[in-house]
Amino acid sequence: MLMNYDALPLFPLNLVFYPGGLLPLKIFELRYLDMVTSSIKDRTPFAIVAVLEEGYASVADNDFPFAKVGTIAEIIEFDAPGAGLMFIKCIGKNRIRIKSAWQQADGLWLGSVEPIPADITMPLPDDLIFTTDTLRQLITSLETQEIPESEMPLLKPYLFDDCSWVSNRWCEFLNLPIKQKQRLLELDSPLVRLELINDMFNVSKPE
Repeated sequence: MLMNYDALPLFPLNLVFYPGGLLPLKIFELRYLDMVTSSIKDRTPFAIVAVLEEGYASVADNDFPFAKVGTIAEIIEFDAPGAGLMFIKCIGKNRIRIKSAWQQADGLWLGSVEPIPADITMPLPDDLIFTTDTLRQLITSLETQEIPESEMPLLKPYLFDDCSWVSNRWCEFLNLPIKQKQRLLELDSPLVRLELINDMFNVSKPE
């Protein structure tokens, strides 16, 4: 169920987090230790938002130094090896759009946000099969390196026949500028997102 949040904790990072993505984080700042501890204890979410370079279009209209669109993070693993340090793993849930944001006295950002509907499940058209075949090969190559499943950079199940899942995983793997990854996150169509990624591979589409 999609919910509006009047005061959702926000975690600005120099990355773009996608629905279905897996993100390990090392937490050591007090404000984020408190945020994560509350999230675990109360089973409440927070959102990860990308810090964008000055001059990016969506920053100009903001009263805050990060993107208006982010992704809800759900903690699926955590470890606290010592005082003032936590390791967590998050999975990306639905996207959110920030309507307004403000800082607490401790520096933690909070936002009034609205949910963005999840991408429509859409099979890959024939002219984009290259993107899923190549992704499958990449994942297979990781598995052949005998990387433990707990250390793989993505979670099963692998949805190779879904435009949204394939496009989001490529957005994570590709070495793109943050502002470009953010624009891909903000696209409402997973098909358009995947077509843009396909264009990056310079693959000629059949006539």
